[in-house]
Amino acid sequence: MWCGEVELDPRPSTLPEPPARHFSQRLLLKLRGEPLGYATAPVGSPLKLEEAVAQLGAPARDRVRHAWADDGDHRPDPVPATLRISVAVCTRERPESLERCLQHLRRLNYPNTELLVVDNAPTSGRTRALVASVQREDERVRYVHEPRPGLSRARNRAMHSASGHVIAYTDDDVRVDERWLEGVALGFQRRKDVACVTGLVATAGIETAVEAYFDARVSWAHVRPPRLFNLTDHRDDSSMYPYAAGLFGTGANFAFRTSVLRELGGFDEALGAGACTRGGEDLDAFVRVLAAGHSIAHEPSAIVWHHHRAELKELQQQMFSYGTGLSAFYVKHLVNPGTRRQLMRVLPQGLARLAAVPSASDSAAGPASLHRNLVLRELAGMAAGPFLYARARRTA
Repeated sequence: MWCGEVELDPRPSTLPEPPARHFSQRLLLKLRGEPLGYATAPVGSPLKLEEAVAQLGAPARDRVRHAWADDGDHRPDPVPATLRISVAVCTRERPESLERCLQHLRRLNYPNTELLVVDNAPTSGRTRALVASVQREDERVRYVHEPRPGLSRARNRAMHSASGHVIAYTDDDVRVDERWLEGVALGFQRRKDVACVTGLVATAGIETAVEAYFDARVSWAHVRPPRLFNLTDHRDDSSMYPYAAGLFGTGANFAFRTSVLRELGGFDEALGAGACTRGGEDLDAFVRVLAAGHSIAHEPSAIVWHHHRAELKELQQQMFSYGTGLSAFYVKHLVNPGTRRQLMRVLPQGLARLAAVPSASDSAAGPASLHRNLVLRELAGMAAGPFLYARARRTA
């Protein structure tokens, strides 16, 4: 599947056409920078504009047609760049991916920013050399060294090094939209108590059954309207709220008020990639932001494009890590007196969701044997997570 995007205002004369080698296409339809939804079609049947818009929900269709009937200025209102934003990319010995990521980060049109590359426990000088070469062309880029391995440690190093009012995190296998930081800034302007903003993580392309499976399984690639979350007037009706995985977003695209993140002590270094728990640090950060009385804003116009794992072995490792990180996150909050009672109330629903994982996976793309293989890896990770968290706490 070829994945692309199109801005609907002003009305486009044509739609992007995918290369012929693809079997299908998916277009992200945007209106003045805000994603409205996806339109799909087989490559053999060229997608027409009206057909694409017809695949949107009724409210989105009405917004598009109203915009087309308006003869005024179609340019979106600029978001004031009053917030200085530090962008942090944490990386380890992946200079090829990092170089592509930096190419897109340097095209960001938000003016008040710095770009931090955190070199996490490097075994060579390749990342430092790449950043040095980029710095000669772009003074916004800064090199930061974190000698201890672990994503949470690298993110915390970025937090302490950042000069921005906001720190926005993304990954080195992500391609950011040129207006990504405008969406981030818009999220923080929703309410004064917003301390975290998440955005859309769209799938960059699907070349294999492995990528198709992952695309179908994750919730953060779905287009959702702007939304606020907190523990008072903007609660979700999920039975697992606020402990439901994927509800708020993911670590490939989230931002925090730097002062709030510092007050919370940053990311838990017993969680996350590079620690033996392998994940869960983003879920933990979301819950701690809410527990401290702040709000989270989901801002879909803060768009990044993610390249999924293409090989089965890589995705097996990732699904195992998702499992370990999730159960480690739950164990942390079960042993915490401040969250134990609340989590115990929703734990039965969580176990029911866990039992539904195999059947939920059946709707994903790819053969049934692939589903079973990856679900078993995820469940195995969940079983191992509590023991890994105990080990991580001893060594943290």
